[in-house]
Amino acid sequence: MKFDDIYKFFQAPPPFYLNKELAVCYVLAVLSRGDSYGTELIQLLETDYPTYRLSDTVLYSALKFLEDEEIIEGYWKKVEGRGRPRRMYQIRSGAVQQAQGLTQLWYDYVKKSNSLPHTNGLAPSGGI
Repeated sequence: MKFDDIYKFFQAPPPFYLNKELAVCYVLAVLSRGDSYGTELIQLLETDYPTYRLSDTVLYSALKFLEDEEIIEGYWKKVEGRGRPRRMYQIRSGAVQQAQGLTQLWYDYVKKSNSLPHTNGLAPSGGI
């Protein structure tokens, strides 16, 4: 290791992978804007929050948790431009208030992380 390696690290830090708790709140933030499917949720995170990443394992664990808790429900839909039908997710009508509270936790977390010096300019774009 050289000092240049340290400077390079802080100039372009590696992405931060969401844990299940953050993934649950992030998923609800996206679904509050409209229905989505797994791959799209990962792509939106990378586009809107380039410093964050979400593994398939954590995402599908979060989706299963939300389905088991009856916060979201899934259905199959043919998505334009995609070969096979996708498993789409939406917030259940009876869980909107709880979903809004968890969504706010995501926004608060991102805002707080953005104000910390170690985030190196993390800025939410587009406003999930």
